[in-house]
Amino acid sequence: MAHPADPLTGLPHEERIRSRKLAGGVATIIADATGLAKVDSEALERELREAALALPGVEEARVAMTASQRHRTLIAIGSGKGGVGKSTVTANLAVALARAGRKVGVIDADVYGPSQPTLLGKHDKPEAADDKLLPVEAHGVKFLSLGQLVSPGHALAWRGPMATGALANLVEAEWGDTDLLLADLPPGTGDVQLSLIQRSRPAGAVIVSTPQDLSLIDARRAIDLFNKMSVPVLGVIENMATYVCPHCGEASHPFGTGGAEAAAREMEVPFLGRLPLSLTIREQSDAGVPPAASAGPEAKAFAEIAARLLEALETPVH
Repeated sequence: MAHPADPLTGLPHEERIRSRKLAGGVATIIADATGLAKVDSEALERELREAALALPGVEEARVAMTASQRHRTLIAIGSGKGGVGKSTVTANLAVALARAGRKVGVIDADVYGPSQPTLLGKHDKPEAADDKLLPVEAHGVKFLSLGQLVSPGHALAWRGPMATGALANLVEAEWGDTDLLLADLPPGTGDVQLSLIQRSRPAGAVIVSTPQDLSLIDARRAIDLFNKMSVPVLGVIENMATYVCPHCGEASHPFGTGGAEAAAREMEVPFLGRLPLSLTIREQSDAGVPPAASAGPEAKAFAEIAARLLEALETPVH
């Protein structure tokens, strides 16, 4: 706060001003722009300069902007096989993490099947500033997807280099104060996965699998890829494990249950939790309303997995 005798009083954004002085008609102001996108930082600088010049005795205003380097954690969400609900898990995990107080972003790196705009219920095209994309926000989560850049139903007939170049634009976007970035990868172990690992070095990976043997074979391949590339596997999520009949309440296991947990134990990676095969998850996901944003049992399941993921992130890797 300024001293009452300070001539530079009444400036906007007091909470960001770190120092100020007036000497010989020159006002010098240092402001903290930590967490602001470039366009917002420039607006802050402009508003401080204009406000200072409007004060008595100020002939010139010099504004210096400082910012602490934000540490941003990138987490790859992968699966060895398609159709296991990886994108749905990513969207809901992001919402659950945001509800836990984290600043979360989602990169839809599934370049051949981008579904995050549908899952998060927002198809707005992102704008750009200074050659950087500005993420769109929905349900408290910032996200970017190639699905926002092409017309619905149009195929992305791209070879590997085009896909990996597009991914780099998403990773290097203006993510602002985001501290956790979840990358929804395509299934398998191809160019996009290798490019993300080599260029962006994720802090860890999460593998999504259904319980049956066919999915687990491919999940093991995905774990092996991350291990070979020295990316810690933070855990495995077992999806579509249990179905509860809405009429009689009886539980059944169309794809089996416990397989992913057993595979995680065998490969000595953490097991983050189990999600049901749920009509609610399917309906709300199609409607662009992630169940994790509600107050139902599905939201509780995603919140518990989010808490375990945060714990895994804080556990030193030996």
